[in-house]
Amino acid sequence: MSVLIKPIITEKMTADSELYNRYGFIVDPSANKLQIKEAVETTYGVSVEKVRTMNYGPKRKSRYTKTGVQHGKTNAYKKAIVDVADGEAIDFYNNL
Repeated sequence: MSVLIKPIITEKMTADSELYNRYGFIVDPSANKLQIKEAVETTYGVSVEKVRTMNYGPKRKSRYTKTGVQHGKTNAYKKAIVDVADGEAIDFYNNL
């Protein structure tokens, strides 16, 4: 089971990483805070001070087409905000 699915690279998270050493990840919904902390520390080689998690439910959407109303939903996911110790940083663009 891979705990970290992908990092969140948005304008808001980039600003948080520059100001507060705070990084965001999409994580496995069954992962707990200790597993997320251990995964970030081993993957990126930094020391994690704090982990905050949020569960996002699916958003239900309907679309009107010529064949009728189409119903669907987006995927549910879990997001983790990780605070890294002062003086340390994670470089997401290093491995591209």
